[in-house]
Amino acid sequence: MDEYLPETKKIQQRKRRGAISYDSSDQTALYIRMLAVTNKTIKPSFVFTPGDVRVRSQVGFEPERRGSHPYLGVDFRTLHSRAESAGSIPARRIRRLFSFQRHLLSSRLLRGAPHLNPLHILDEDYCGQAKCMLEKVGSWNFDIFLFDRLTNGNSLVFLTFNLLNQYGLIELFQLDMVKLRRFLVLVQEDYHNQNPYHNAVHAADVTQAMHCYLREPKLAQSLTSFDILLGLLAAATHDLDHPGVNQPFLIKTNHYLAALYRNTSVLENHHWRSAVGLLRETELFSHLPVEDSLSIERQLGSLILATDISRQNEYLSRFRTHLDENDLCLGHASHRHFVLQMALKCADICNPCRPWELSKQWSEKVTEEFFHQGDIEKKHKLEISPLCDSEANTIASVQIGFMTYVVEPLFAEWARFSDTRLSQTMLGHLGLNKASWSALEPEASGSSEEGESEPGRATEEPSSRALSQGSQES
Repeated sequence: MDEYLPETKKIQQRKRRGAISYDSSDQTALYIRMLAVTNKTIKPSFVFTPGDVRVRSQVGFEPERRGSHPYLGVDFRTLHSRAESAGSIPARRIRRLFSFQRHLLSSRLLRGAPHLNPLHILDEDYCGQAKCMLEKVGSWNFDIFLFDRLTNGNSLVFLTFNLLNQYGLIELFQLDMVKLRRFLVLVQEDYHNQNPYHNAVHAADVTQAMHCYLREPKLAQSLTSFDILLGLLAAATHDLDHPGVNQPFLIKTNHYLAALYRNTSVLENHHWRSAVGLLRETELFSHLPVEDSLSIERQLGSLILATDISRQNEYLSRFRTHLDENDLCLGHASHRHFVLQMALKCADICNPCRPWELSKQWSEKVTEEFFHQGDIEKKHKLEISPLCDSEANTIASVQIGFMTYVVEPLFAEWARFSDTRLSQTMLGHLGLNKASWSALEPEASGSSEEGESEPGRATEEPSSRALSQGSQES
């Protein structure tokens, strides 16, 4: 790949974890991605491009920046990492090295033969199994954890590439294979895999779920190829560069992202701008008319911003109204876009609707991330965020509340919209998983039943706690 890049980009490729960039026209962050720590001295370099100033630092977040809380001197990328023994080379790093070598090989092959199957870049031992799994990528029982192992930690790249190819979007939109491969690799690398939950595997899982929804009869018969392209790209990038902490944490520590986005959809705005930055950096859509590429960026943002769980009631209310009045017309572009927003919202929090053996793993991972944030807040004497206190909550109690007040209402309405076997399967798993957690947490189960007997109280305090969880889980 290096031979295809300008000299300035070769330097950035060695240890790339992002940049901060501002659009000079509106002073809005175009994208901000974190950087690797390559040495202890701060040596920012500036790369000037028309209408864009990028500041590349070698140390992640500086503690004194924009009045941030001193805690933010800690690199978010190491927030959830575990200590490695002295002199040891992390297994993940070794796997990434091999993966990059395969990426170089595949880029050369794809440049000369665009029709080649991307699975050529996998290990031979795993190729057959991974290919077999991709043949069943539309199954709701798809095991993304197994697929990630079979693809050597590259599930997001291979899954997204396969789906874009399966829908015929690569050929239809005349996407350059090398640019697309580079874009997907950079997207995957800009997820923080040290995060127990908000990592590239979660993004791959959401993308697979989105594919399942796109195949539902109502959507399959109505969505255009442009809609499908947007839906898959939004799913793959919806949590890009997630720091592993929630919006309230960024606000109360005076983080500059919170100030930049005025405490509104902070993470979602950041995910969107990060995605736009990668699209522009790789020039994936540079061959399209300018108005088309800008339209893709705007609509991508609209989809990603819809995943802000603090606006859950707003979207759910609107969805319910459409269903009550039976006025959703998928022939209208605006209605199709709204349905895509709801589909992405469902895909983002569909873990409780997966089979127990998959759902349980996700529940453990997201709760681990919550509790780790709570431990950090305790350490720095900050107010502990709801559901982040490991002494006051359990995995079961957190999941029961989330299922009851966030997941069930959303998927009940989705089933009204798309009353299919998949919808019934998801609701069935949701009920069974909730019962399983209740069996593991008798007290939480008792309080949940008590809350249901007092509707007025149940829709107030528990709901706000569940939404606080959602703002981190999504």
